[in-house]
Amino acid sequence: MHKSGKLFFLLVFFIFTGSLMPRAFAQGNLLVTPRRVVFDGSRRVMELNLANTGQDTARYNISFIQYRMTTEGTFEEITEPDPGQFFADKHLRFFPRSVTLAPNEAQTVRMQVVGRENLAPGEYRSHVYFRAVPNEVALGEEDPNRDTTSVSVRLIPIFGITIPVIIRVGDSATEVYLSDLALEKGDNEALYLKMSFNRSGNMSVYGDLNVTHVAPNGTETRVGVVNGIAVYTPNTIRNFRIALDNQSGVDFSSGKLLITYTAQSDVRPETYATAQLELP
Repeated sequence: MHKSGKLFFLLVFFIFTGSLMPRAFAQGNLLVTPRRVVFDGSRRVMELNLANTGQDTARYNISFIQYRMTTEGTFEEITEPDPGQFFADKHLRFFPRSVTLAPNEAQTVRMQVVGRENLAPGEYRSHVYFRAVPNEVALGEEDPNRDTTSVSVRLIPIFGITIPVIIRVGDSATEVYLSDLALEKGDNEALYLKMSFNRSGNMSVYGDLNVTHVAPNGTETRVGVVNGIAVYTPNTIRNFRIALDNQSGVDFSSGKLLITYTAQSDVRPETYATAQLELP
């Protein structure tokens, strides 16, 4: 009699972090700071700090991956740059290329720009990819009491974090303005403000969005904030929708909304764009 063996299917899931990022990235028990790397001016070397916040030893491979940003702010993996897009990976080196971290252990990854003097003015972008390496069960260590007549599916999540790495050469001539502002009602009385970011120039922008309601009597109430909104080159438009706080006692049928998009910088604060929407 033929005895059927157990058939395993290994399904792998990659988890990608998007463009709206906290101050530090944490995914799959890996904490990474800073959340983005920008080489501008004469800066040639930067360090990334990795920390294992889990209870098990974990190994991560480090590499580069390329993305385009869509007009809706999502990312698509590519192998060739779009017109006006320049990859940064050929001008970067880093060490180490893999790390093994015990629980609560931390390590630094050093990243350096090479051949900067040979780069044409503009912006170069790639994404550094930290990919968790799954722990494989050694042969002979499977459960001896398993059902050998059935088909089994084993799901192993592969966690990954990507962080943009940008090289900027020359001065920025980038400008941004906001357009197509409109209120939109959602489910369960939710209220949203839609808009489009319009970027022109030679470099990307990255900053925080704040929405303030101004009542007819001049009272101001913050009703929305989103940190870390990027419009990457070569994109000229990014559509965006922000949820508004309609539980704050604000009358959205009168007054106006003031919208500001500002750079994240304590050294050189800069307002990228402002706009206002008259209500209703």
